[in-house]
Amino acid sequence: MAGAPLAASRLTSARGVLAAWTMLLAAGLSWGATYSLAKIAAMQEGAYPLGIALWQGVFGMVILSLVETTRRRRLPFDYVHLRFYLICGLLGTAIPSTLYFYAAPHLPAGVLAITLGLTPLLTFVGALLFRLDYYAPGRLLGVALGVAAMLMIALPQTSLPERGAAIWVAVALAAALSYAVENIIIARLRPPRTQSLTLLWGMMLVATLALLPVVLATESFVPFAWPWGTLEWTIFGMAAINVLSYWVFVYLVTASGPIFASQMAYVIIVSGLLWGLLLFAERHSNWIWGAFALMLVGLALVAPRKRRSADIAQEPEKAAG
Repeated sequence: MAGAPLAASRLTSARGVLAAWTMLLAAGLSWGATYSLAKIAAMQEGAYPLGIALWQGVFGMVILSLVETTRRRRLPFDYVHLRFYLICGLLGTAIPSTLYFYAAPHLPAGVLAITLGLTPLLTFVGALLFRLDYYAPGRLLGVALGVAAMLMIALPQTSLPERGAAIWVAVALAAALSYAVENIIIARLRPPRTQSLTLLWGMMLVATLALLPVVLATESFVPFAWPWGTLEWTIFGMAAINVLSYWVFVYLVTASGPIFASQMAYVIIVSGLLWGLLLFAERHSNWIWGAFALMLVGLALVAPRKRRSADIAQEPEKAAG
């Protein structure tokens, strides 16, 4: 990015470090709230998961269109970019968003947030398979701890409020897997000279267009009321938070480095759990708290080391999970 040297110089001073931490915490706290917002939206009457995902894509696309046209950027439509938009739009937006909206009414928001932690762990496994990252026993241990955390959530009969909720944990994990596969695709197919927000713009556009016929065919469209109520404002809030937090994350990768920015994953998971406690008065079993602790340790073990930061900087998009 053209502004990288200037941004880096700004955020190396004491004031810049404080600004970087403020941005990271604010974006992470906001991003963590989207799991509670997803639960609120999915619990509204007539809120079909596919319809919610469609509207979230529409709002995200509109916001990014305004931002990118203001910056006088155009959306490339050659074969390389269209292929990237289609694959990553489906894997990174349409599929996981829909899966999370299906799972949200059946799981605590804090549990949804914890499942997000599996994304960087699965990404590391995929990166090893495609020789995009390096092997280290400690990092494999981190993956094992993440898997153990998921088993602690899904298997014990007393871990979740309802015994039949384990199937919805699997649905949320499928969303995390979709994000992880997207990460590998990005590392291999990303057009190198196109900025991240522009690529996200294209992904949102294609994901929305892909969801539209499915929503119409399944009669899952969610009509908006006027004036807006809880459902409408919640969906718009999720879209705005996703776009803004994503922009902050990409900026921090450029200004403070990918290792610093990747710490946003911890903030997202912790804040996701805290938002659930605040908004829904969620009470978690010891199994869930144990899984939460294991996931944080697993993320710490899998996190990229400084000697690999240059490689990681090539693909910052989902380092936060």
